[in-house]
Amino acid sequence: MPTAFKALAGAAISAFLIAGPASAADENVDALSREKVTLVAPPFVHAHEQATTSGPKVMEFTLTIKEEPIVIDDEGTMLHAMTYDGSIPAPLMVVHQDDYVELTLINPATNSMAHSTDFHAATGALGGAALTLVSPGEQTKLRFKATRAGTFVYHCAPGGPMTPWHVVSGMSGAIMVLPRDGLRDANGKSLKYDKVFYVGENDFYIPRDANGKYRTYPSAGDAYQDMVKVMNGLIPTHVVFNGRVGSLTGKNALKARVGETVLIVHSQANRDSRPHLIGGHGDYVWEEGSFANPPAVDLETWFIRGGSAGAALYTFRQPGLYAYLNHNLIEAVNLGAAAHIQVEGKWNDDLIKQVAPPAPIATD
Repeated sequence: MPTAFKALAGAAISAFLIAGPASAADENVDALSREKVTLVAPPFVHAHEQATTSGPKVMEFTLTIKEEPIVIDDEGTMLHAMTYDGSIPAPLMVVHQDDYVELTLINPATNSMAHSTDFHAATGALGGAALTLVSPGEQTKLRFKATRAGTFVYHCAPGGPMTPWHVVSGMSGAIMVLPRDGLRDANGKSLKYDKVFYVGENDFYIPRDANGKYRTYPSAGDAYQDMVKVMNGLIPTHVVFNGRVGSLTGKNALKARVGETVLIVHSQANRDSRPHLIGGHGDYVWEEGSFANPPAVDLETWFIRGGSAGAALYTFRQPGLYAYLNHNLIEAVNLGAAAHIQVEGKWNDDLIKQVAPPAPIATD
Protein backbone atom coordinates (compact mmCIF):
# COMPACT_ATOMS: atom_id res chain seq x y z
CA MET A 1 0.00 0.00 0.00
CA PRO A 2 1.38 3.48 -0.85
CA THR A 3 2.95 5.24 2.14
CA ALA A 4 0.77 8.36 1.86
CA PHE A 5 -2.41 6.34 1.97
CA LYS A 6 -1.09 4.23 4.83
CA ALA A 7 -0.55 7.40 6.85
CA LEU A 8 -3.99 8.77 6.02
CA ALA A 9 -5.70 5.48 6.72
CA GLY A 10 -3.74 5.08 9.94
CA ALA A 11 -4.76 8.54 11.11
CA ALA A 12 -8.41 7.82 10.39
CA ILE A 13 -8.26 4.50 12.22
CA SER A 14 -6.49 6.11 15.17
CA ALA A 15 -9.16 8.81 15.36
CA PHE A 16 -11.80 6.11 15.30
CA LEU A 17 -10.14 4.15 18.09
CA ILE A 18 -9.72 7.24 20.29
CA ALA A 19 -13.49 7.24 20.66
CA GLY A 20 -12.95 4.25 22.91
CA PRO A 21 -14.99 1.10 23.44
CA ALA A 22 -18.75 0.77 23.47
CA SER A 23 -20.38 4.19 23.71
CA ALA A 24 -23.97 5.23 24.39
CA ALA A 25 -24.40 5.37 20.61
CA ASP A 26 -23.24 1.74 20.33
CA GLU A 27 -25.76 0.72 22.98
CA ASN A 28 -28.53 2.52 21.11
CA VAL A 29 -27.64 0.73 17.90
CA ASP A 30 -27.56 -2.61 19.70
CA ALA A 31 -31.17 -2.02 20.72
CA LEU A 32 -32.35 -1.65 17.12
CA SER A 33 -33.93 -4.43 15.11
CA ARG A 34 -31.80 -6.01 12.40
CA GLU A 35 -32.56 -7.06 8.84
CA LYS A 36 -30.26 -9.37 6.91
CA VAL A 37 -30.43 -8.55 3.20
CA THR A 38 -29.75 -11.02 0.41
CA LEU A 39 -28.31 -9.02 -2.47
CA VAL A 40 -29.18 -9.77 -6.09
CA ALA A 41 -27.15 -9.15 -9.22
CA PRO A 42 -27.82 -6.05 -11.33
CA PRO A 43 -29.83 -4.86 -13.20
CA PHE A 44 -32.25 -5.99 -10.49
CA VAL A 45 -32.46 -5.14 -6.81
CA HIS A 46 -33.38 -6.91 -3.59
CA ALA A 47 -36.91 -6.63 -2.18
CA HIS A 48 -37.45 -3.47 -0.13
CA GLU A 49 -40.11 -1.09 1.15
CA GLN A 50 -40.42 2.21 -0.69
CA ALA A 51 -41.66 3.92 2.45
CA THR A 52 -41.61 2.74 6.05
CA THR A 53 -43.42 3.58 9.24
CA SER A 54 -40.96 1.65 11.40
CA GLY A 55 -37.98 3.20 13.13
CA PRO A 56 -34.37 2.89 11.97
CA LYS A 57 -32.89 -0.58 11.60
CA VAL A 58 -29.47 -2.12 11.21
CA MET A 59 -29.38 -3.37 7.63
CA GLU A 60 -26.87 -6.22 7.25
CA PHE A 61 -25.09 -6.77 3.92
CA THR A 62 -22.26 -9.08 2.89
CA LEU A 63 -19.99 -8.58 -0.11
CA THR A 64 -17.42 -11.13 -1.23
CA ILE A 65 -14.58 -9.83 -3.38
CA LYS A 66 -13.87 -11.81 -6.53
CA GLU A 67 -10.88 -11.39 -8.82
CA GLU A 68 -11.60 -13.18 -12.09
CA PRO A 69 -11.17 -12.79 -15.84
CA ILE A 70 -14.34 -11.84 -17.72
CA VAL A 71 -15.21 -11.32 -21.38
CA ILE A 72 -16.41 -7.76 -22.05
CA ASP A 73 -17.49 -7.85 -25.71
CA ASP A 74 -18.56 -10.21 -28.51
CA GLU A 75 -14.98 -10.40 -29.81
CA GLY A 76 -13.85 -12.20 -26.67
CA THR A 77 -11.84 -9.30 -25.21
CA MET A 78 -10.69 -10.24 -21.73
CA LEU A 79 -10.58 -8.06 -18.62
CA HIS A 80 -8.98 -9.24 -15.38
CA ALA A 81 -11.92 -7.97 -13.37
CA MET A 82 -12.08 -7.05 -9.71
CA THR A 83 -15.63 -7.30 -8.41
CA TYR A 84 -17.89 -7.37 -5.41
CA ASP A 85 -19.97 -10.57 -5.52
CA GLY A 86 -18.84 -11.32 -9.06
CA SER A 87 -20.95 -8.70 -10.86
CA ILE A 88 -20.16 -5.47 -12.67
CA PRO A 89 -21.54 -3.25 -11.30
CA ALA A 90 -21.65 -4.48 -7.72
CA PRO A 91 -25.16 -5.05 -6.33
CA LEU A 92 -27.44 -2.12 -5.53
CA MET A 93 -28.15 -1.81 -1.81
CA VAL A 94 -31.35 -0.13 -0.58
CA VAL A 95 -31.92 1.27 2.93
CA HIS A 96 -33.86 4.18 4.44
CA GLN A 97 -32.49 7.41 5.81
CA ASP A 98 -31.18 7.01 9.38
CA ASP A 99 -30.85 3.25 9.01
CA TYR A 100 -27.45 1.80 9.83
CA VAL A 101 -25.61 -0.02 7.05
CA GLU A 102 -23.55 -2.90 8.39
CA LEU A 103 -21.27 -4.42 5.77
CA THR A 104 -19.26 -7.61 6.12
CA LEU A 105 -16.51 -7.45 3.50
CA ILE A 106 -14.80 -10.75 2.66
CA ASN A 107 -11.53 -11.03 0.72
CA PRO A 108 -10.95 -14.76 0.08
CA ALA A 109 -7.45 -16.18 0.35
CA THR A 110 -7.62 -17.11 -3.35
CA ASN A 111 -7.39 -13.40 -4.26
CA SER A 112 -4.07 -11.66 -4.84
CA MET A 113 -4.69 -8.08 -3.71
CA ALA A 114 -5.93 -5.98 -0.82
CA HIS A 115 -9.31 -4.30 -1.28
CA SER A 116 -11.64 -1.94 0.59
CA THR A 117 -14.96 -0.11 0.23
CA ASP A 118 -15.48 3.65 0.07
CA PHE A 119 -19.18 4.49 0.50
CA HIS A 120 -20.01 7.98 -0.78
CA ALA A 121 -23.04 7.76 1.52
CA ALA A 122 -20.87 7.42 4.64
CA THR A 123 -19.32 10.08 6.86
CA GLY A 124 -15.64 10.00 7.86
CA ALA A 125 -12.82 7.45 7.58
CA LEU A 126 -12.50 7.96 3.80
CA GLY A 127 -16.07 6.76 3.38
CA GLY A 128 -15.14 3.57 5.18
CA ALA A 129 -12.08 2.85 3.02
CA ALA A 130 -9.79 3.45 6.01
CA LEU A 131 -11.70 0.87 8.07
CA THR A 132 -12.33 -1.84 5.49
CA LEU A 133 -8.91 -2.50 3.94
CA VAL A 134 -8.58 -6.29 3.90
CA SER A 135 -5.82 -8.49 2.55
CA PRO A 136 -6.47 -11.90 0.98
CA GLY A 137 -7.73 -14.31 3.61
CA GLU A 138 -9.28 -11.55 5.76
CA GLN A 139 -12.73 -10.15 6.40
CA THR A 140 -13.94 -7.08 8.24
CA LYS A 141 -17.17 -5.44 9.33
CA LEU A 142 -18.12 -1.77 8.92
CA ARG A 143 -21.13 0.11 10.22
CA PHE A 144 -22.21 3.60 9.19
CA LYS A 145 -25.36 5.65 9.59
CA ALA A 146 -27.15 6.57 6.36
CA THR A 147 -27.75 10.21 7.25
CA ARG A 148 -28.51 11.52 3.74
CA ALA A 149 -31.22 10.36 1.33
CA GLY A 150 -30.22 9.74 -2.26
CA THR A 151 -28.32 7.49 -4.61
CA PHE A 152 -24.60 7.09 -3.97
CA VAL A 153 -21.64 5.24 -5.46
CA TYR A 154 -19.47 2.84 -3.51
CA HIS A 155 -16.15 1.58 -4.83
CA CYS A 156 -12.84 0.02 -3.90
CA ALA A 157 -10.22 2.49 -2.66
CA PRO A 158 -7.04 0.71 -1.56
CA GLY A 159 -5.03 3.91 -2.06
CA GLY A 160 -2.78 5.68 -4.54
CA PRO A 161 -2.66 4.35 -8.12
CA MET A 162 -4.37 1.15 -6.98
CA THR A 163 -7.68 3.01 -6.56
CA PRO A 164 -8.33 4.05 -10.19
CA TRP A 165 -7.05 0.68 -11.40
CA HIS A 166 -9.45 -1.25 -9.16
CA VAL A 167 -12.38 1.03 -10.06
CA VAL A 168 -11.91 0.76 -13.82
CA SER A 169 -11.44 -2.99 -13.39
CA GLY A 170 -15.08 -3.18 -12.30
CA MET A 171 -15.06 -2.59 -8.58
CA SER A 172 -17.95 -0.19 -7.99
CA GLY A 173 -21.65 -0.27 -7.16
CA ALA A 174 -24.38 1.92 -5.69
CA ILE A 175 -26.49 2.32 -2.59
CA MET A 176 -29.92 3.96 -2.57
CA VAL A 177 -30.96 5.65 0.67
CA LEU A 178 -34.70 6.29 0.47
CA PRO A 179 -36.49 8.92 2.55
CA ARG A 180 -38.40 7.13 5.29
CA ASP A 181 -41.69 8.36 3.82
CA GLY A 182 -40.66 7.48 0.26
CA LEU A 183 -39.95 9.54 -2.83
CA ARG A 184 -41.86 12.79 -3.40
CA ASP A 185 -42.20 15.47 -6.05
CA ALA A 186 -41.55 19.20 -5.53
CA ASN A 187 -45.05 19.62 -4.04
CA GLY A 188 -44.69 16.77 -1.57
CA LYS A 189 -46.82 14.32 -3.56
CA SER A 190 -45.83 10.68 -3.07
CA LEU A 191 -44.06 9.04 -6.01
CA LYS A 192 -44.02 5.26 -6.34
CA TYR A 193 -42.40 2.82 -8.72
CA ASP A 194 -43.31 -0.68 -9.88
CA LYS A 195 -39.75 -1.87 -10.44
CA VAL A 196 -36.14 -0.73 -10.33
CA PHE A 197 -33.54 -1.17 -13.05
CA TYR A 198 -29.96 -0.61 -11.92
CA VAL A 199 -27.54 0.40 -14.69
CA GLY A 200 -23.89 0.66 -13.75
CA GLU A 201 -21.76 2.30 -16.41
CA ASN A 202 -18.07 1.40 -16.66
CA ASP A 203 -15.15 2.58 -18.73
CA PHE A 204 -12.53 -0.05 -19.53
CA TYR A 205 -8.96 0.40 -20.80
CA ILE A 206 -7.66 -2.72 -22.55
CA PRO A 207 -4.12 -2.62 -24.02
CA ARG A 208 -3.55 -3.53 -27.67
CA ASP A 209 -0.67 -5.34 -29.29
CA ALA A 210 1.41 -4.06 -32.22
CA ASN A 211 -1.28 -5.23 -34.64
CA GLY A 212 -4.06 -3.35 -32.84
CA LYS A 213 -5.62 -6.44 -31.27
CA TYR A 214 -6.59 -6.49 -27.61
CA ARG A 215 -4.00 -8.23 -25.49
CA THR A 216 -4.51 -10.99 -22.97
CA TYR A 217 -2.40 -11.52 -19.87
CA PRO A 218 -1.83 -14.35 -17.40
CA SER A 219 -3.01 -12.21 -14.49
CA ALA A 220 -4.21 -8.75 -13.48
CA GLY A 221 -0.76 -7.93 -12.14
CA ASP A 222 0.83 -8.80 -15.46
CA ALA A 223 -1.57 -6.41 -17.22
CA TYR A 224 -1.10 -3.53 -14.79
CA GLN A 225 1.72 -1.53 -16.38
CA ASP A 226 0.25 -1.68 -19.89
CA MET A 227 -3.24 -0.93 -18.62
CA VAL A 228 -2.08 2.14 -16.71
CA LYS A 229 -0.59 3.54 -19.91
CA VAL A 230 -3.99 3.23 -21.60
CA MET A 231 -5.78 4.64 -18.53
CA ASN A 232 -3.51 7.69 -18.43
CA GLY A 233 -4.47 8.49 -22.01
CA LEU A 234 -8.03 9.01 -20.70
CA ILE A 235 -9.53 7.36 -23.80
CA PRO A 236 -11.46 4.19 -22.90
CA THR A 237 -11.52 1.23 -25.26
CA HIS A 238 -14.98 0.24 -23.97
CA VAL A 239 -17.78 2.18 -22.27
CA VAL A 240 -20.40 -0.34 -21.22
CA PHE A 241 -23.50 -0.91 -19.15
CA ASN A 242 -23.41 -3.72 -16.60
CA GLY A 243 -20.02 -5.16 -17.37
CA ARG A 244 -19.94 -5.85 -21.09
CA VAL A 245 -21.11 -4.80 -24.52
CA GLY A 246 -24.65 -6.12 -25.05
CA SER A 247 -25.30 -7.02 -21.42
CA LEU A 248 -28.72 -5.32 -21.58
CA THR A 249 -29.55 -5.41 -25.30
CA GLY A 250 -31.19 -7.92 -27.65
CA LYS A 251 -32.09 -11.10 -25.80
CA ASN A 252 -30.91 -9.43 -22.58
CA ALA A 253 -33.33 -6.50 -22.91
CA LEU A 254 -35.08 -5.31 -19.78
CA LYS A 255 -38.85 -5.87 -19.61
CA ALA A 256 -41.72 -3.55 -18.75
CA ARG A 257 -45.39 -2.93 -19.59
CA VAL A 258 -47.39 0.11 -20.62
CA GLY A 259 -48.55 1.81 -17.43
CA GLU A 260 -45.63 0.55 -15.34
CA THR A 261 -43.49 3.10 -13.55
CA VAL A 262 -39.79 2.26 -13.55
CA LEU A 263 -37.06 3.83 -11.45
CA ILE A 264 -33.75 3.70 -13.31
CA VAL A 265 -30.74 4.09 -11.02
CA HIS A 266 -27.61 4.94 -13.02
CA SER A 267 -24.09 5.07 -11.58
CA GLN A 268 -20.69 5.99 -13.01
CA ALA A 269 -17.79 5.81 -10.58
CA ASN A 270 -15.19 7.38 -12.86
CA ARG A 271 -16.50 9.43 -15.83
CA ASP A 272 -19.41 11.72 -16.69
CA SER A 273 -22.41 10.23 -18.47
CA ARG A 274 -25.54 11.55 -20.20
CA PRO A 275 -28.38 9.01 -19.94
CA HIS A 276 -31.24 9.30 -22.44
CA LEU A 277 -34.31 7.12 -23.01
CA ILE A 278 -35.09 7.12 -26.74
CA GLY A 279 -38.85 7.36 -27.11
CA GLY A 280 -39.34 8.32 -23.47
CA HIS A 281 -38.42 10.97 -20.95
CA GLY A 282 -37.39 11.49 -17.37
CA ASP A 283 -40.76 12.20 -15.73
CA TYR A 284 -38.93 12.90 -12.47
CA VAL A 285 -35.13 12.99 -12.31
CA TRP A 286 -32.73 13.30 -9.39
CA GLU A 287 -29.67 13.66 -11.59
CA GLU A 288 -27.47 14.79 -8.70
CA GLY A 289 -28.72 11.85 -6.66
CA SER A 290 -30.08 13.82 -3.68
CA PHE A 291 -33.63 12.93 -2.68
CA ALA A 292 -33.59 15.94 -0.34
CA ASN A 293 -33.82 18.13 -3.45
CA PRO A 294 -36.97 18.31 -5.59
CA PRO A 295 -36.70 16.25 -8.76
CA ALA A 296 -36.41 17.89 -12.15
CA VAL A 297 -39.34 17.05 -14.44
CA ASP A 298 -39.79 16.14 -18.11
CA LEU A 299 -36.10 15.86 -19.01
CA GLU A 300 -34.92 14.53 -22.35
CA THR A 301 -31.35 13.79 -21.21
CA TRP A 302 -29.82 14.02 -17.75
CA PHE A 303 -26.30 14.30 -16.43
CA ILE A 304 -24.56 11.82 -14.15
CA ARG A 305 -21.31 13.22 -12.82
CA GLY A 306 -18.32 10.92 -12.56
CA GLY A 307 -18.24 9.48 -9.06
CA SER A 308 -22.00 9.67 -8.54
CA ALA A 309 -25.31 7.93 -9.08
CA GLY A 310 -28.64 9.42 -10.10
CA ALA A 311 -32.21 8.22 -10.50
CA ALA A 312 -34.95 8.77 -13.07
CA LEU A 313 -38.62 7.82 -12.79
CA TYR A 314 -40.63 7.13 -15.94
CA THR A 315 -44.09 5.68 -16.62
CA PHE A 316 -44.17 3.89 -19.97
CA ARG A 317 -47.04 5.05 -22.19
CA GLN A 318 -46.35 3.24 -25.45
CA PRO A 319 -45.28 -0.33 -26.28
CA GLY A 320 -42.22 -1.21 -28.30
CA LEU A 321 -38.46 -1.30 -28.05
CA TYR A 322 -36.81 1.58 -26.20
CA ALA A 323 -33.09 2.29 -26.20
CA TYR A 324 -31.60 3.62 -22.97
CA LEU A 325 -28.10 4.92 -23.61
CA ASN A 326 -25.33 7.32 -22.87
CA HIS A 327 -26.11 10.11 -25.35
CA ASN A 328 -22.49 10.55 -26.16
CA LEU A 329 -23.48 8.48 -29.18
CA ILE A 330 -19.91 7.44 -29.92
CA GLU A 331 -19.71 5.81 -26.51
CA ALA A 332 -23.17 4.29 -26.88
CA VAL A 333 -23.02 2.93 -30.42
CA ASN A 334 -19.31 2.35 -30.97
CA LEU A 335 -18.10 1.50 -27.46
CA GLY A 336 -21.13 -0.21 -25.89
CA ALA A 337 -22.95 2.11 -23.44
CA ALA A 338 -26.49 1.09 -24.39
CA ALA A 339 -29.43 -0.94 -23.11
CA HIS A 340 -32.83 -1.99 -24.46
CA ILE A 341 -36.18 -1.97 -22.68
CA GLN A 342 -38.89 -4.07 -24.33
CA VAL A 343 -42.32 -2.72 -23.38
CA GLU A 344 -45.54 -4.70 -23.89
CA GLY A 345 -49.02 -3.21 -24.15
CA LYS A 346 -51.58 -1.58 -26.41
CA TRP A 347 -50.47 0.94 -29.04
CA ASN A 348 -51.78 4.51 -28.80
CA ASP A 349 -52.02 6.27 -32.18
CA ASP A 350 -52.66 9.58 -30.45
CA LEU A 351 -49.13 9.60 -29.05
CA ILE A 352 -47.33 8.70 -32.27
CA LYS A 353 -48.41 7.36 -35.66
CA GLN A 354 -46.94 6.86 -39.10
CA VAL A 355 -49.33 8.95 -41.20
CA ALA A 356 -47.93 7.74 -44.51
CA PRO A 357 -45.51 4.88 -45.23
CA PRO A 358 -42.36 5.47 -47.29
CA ALA A 359 -43.16 5.97 -50.98
CA PRO A 360 -41.44 7.41 -54.03
CA ILE A 361 -41.18 11.19 -53.97
CA ALA A 362 -44.06 12.70 -55.89
CA THR A 363 -43.15 14.63 -59.04
CA ASP A 364 -45.23 17.05 -61.10
